Amino acid sequence: LIQLGDIGDVVWTTPSIRAVKNSLPGSKVSVMVKDGFGGLLEADPSIDQVFEVKSYRGNLFQQAAGQLSFIRELRAQHFDVVVDLRLGDRGAFMSFATGAPLRITFYHAEGMPFWRPFCFTHGVLPANDGTRHRGGTEHILRIIRPLGMDTDDPIPRLWVSNEAQKRAMKILPGERVKGEKQYITINPCSRWSYKEWDNRKWAELLGWVWKDFGLASVVIGSAEERQRMEELLRQCQAPAVNLAGQTTLAELAAVLSQSRLHIGVDSAAPHIAAAVGVPTVTIYGPSSWFDWSPVGDSHRVVLPNMDCVPCHQKGCDGSGRSRCLEELTVEQVQKVVREEMKNQTTARSGS
Repeated sequence: LIQLGDIGDVVWTTPSIRAVKNSLPGSKVSVMVKDGFGGLLEADPSIDQVFEVKSYRGNLFQQAAGQLSFIRELRAQHFDVVVDLRLGDRGAFMSFATGAPLRITFYHAEGMPFWRPFCFTHGVLPANDGTRHRGGTEHILRIIRPLGMDTDDPIPRLWVSNEAQKRAMKILPGERVKGEKQYITINPCSRWSYKEWDNRKWAELLGWVWKDFGLASVVIGSAEERQRMEELLRQCQAPAVNLAGQTTLAELAAVLSQSRLHIGVDSAAPHIAAAVGVPTVTIYGPSSWFDWSPVGDSHRVVLPNMDCVPCHQKGCDGSGRSRCLEELTVEQVQKVVREEMKNQTTARSGS
């Protein structure tokens, strides 16, 4: 299975991986992802091997040598079937490079490069029952259903290895994070600034979570976002840890799995948190919560009270700034967080 999309796409692919394994119980299933993303899948019991597509450094000769070595490794697997789950050029090339006798993709669509169909032996028309489904998993499952593969469990799930758990617990400072389920995680940043909320409001929210629930905060993000998170924590009057850029994806999944709740914006982190069984509260503005938010009763969304939401635009009038999120108040987010925390308390009392 070739999935060269973003982190969220990899998470959404996990039901399809299970569908393939369950439909062909004696098979060996391999998954190809972008460089650095393989850690998310390293403990998945349905997967035999994960390949990461790398960008090789050096001069043209060195880059070509790296690519040829990778292709030789792929061809040595003697794959019987390859399914490309996206419409990208690189996935098409990698499908062809495997040499598999059956290479499957979407049926050639208008606007695709003329050469793309020649990389494959078969095209499928994605199964569509006419229903608009929640979340991103259905977009992937409907590619493999025409192949006779399906699952009764369409919820994305990630497994965390014991090794990743141990590494994650070493990263968290014990003087501020007192153990399992004694902290929340937050991701204030997105790849796109028009999906983000103000740092001052985040700082106020974190202070409130500490005051009302006694939970420290662990801030996550990329290495590029670390300095911004330092600035956020300087405004925060509560115990907090900045792990932005400090974890691998496998370690991040482990950190999330031990948290009480994840609060964030529309990005990959809520999907990882949901896939390791942690409740989420996600702030949505211009993007569609219906299409992209985690699915389930323990996964809540916060929406601005504006008729234009979602507008599917990159900020108001193309400005890169979203007025709906600028006007979203801390109290609106607190209300949803309080509801989820109450739900958790009720669930524990019932058990």
